[in-house]
Amino acid sequence: MRNKFDKQLSQLNTELITMGALCEEAIINAVKYLTDSDEDSKNACIASDRQIDKKERDIETLCIKLILQQQPVAKDLRTVSAALKMISDMERIGDQASDIVEIAPYVAESEIESRTHIKDMADATIKMVSESIESFVKKDKDIAYTVIEHDNLVDELFDRVKDEMIKSIAGGCNDAEALIDLVMIAKYFERIGDHAENIAEWVIYSVTGKHRKPSHIKEEDL
Repeated sequence: MRNKFDKQLSQLNTELITMGALCEEAIINAVKYLTDSDEDSKNACIASDRQIDKKERDIETLCIKLILQQQPVAKDLRTVSAALKMISDMERIGDQASDIVEIAPYVAESEIESRTHIKDMADATIKMVSESIESFVKKDKDIAYTVIEHDNLVDELFDRVKDEMIKSIAGGCNDAEALIDLVMIAKYFERIGDHAENIAEWVIYSVTGKHRKPSHIKEEDL
């Protein structure tokens, strides 16, 4: 019985890795469409989002089977419960990548300084998503804490985008609409960072059995 359960847990890990990779691809293609107006990247992002939605349903079904058929307890139950929470955050990441694609054409022709920060935000969120999934698979709470701390960088970059938009509008920028759209894109990246942080928090819960403290201060065994 335990053998079968371990195989299903291994399958769960594999499915989560696949879903995480799809999230990364969606973000990468959204950024490529934003910077290069590459239609193939746009289509790839939308396709990834659809695959993410399907993967969420598949993993949800697997988790429910694990709970009903194997009746896991203690740490195993936390692992499955955390996975159910994580896939919800990953599904939202796919949605937000698609939202970025929808807005991208409105800022494609603009020459706005904040676009540099957008690229930095994208790189940071891709790293956060990748490492949050890695922390779950490895059951490594230290990686999870790193993801949580990295969210501070994403928040700082978002604040820079907002500040630059305010300065540009105050300076008489004639492309106010593009500025607002760019802030919306930055907000979507900021939300992606938040979802990656949520995933990391659920990893900590699955490993320790306790929820992370709001202060973000790491303590031994939390």
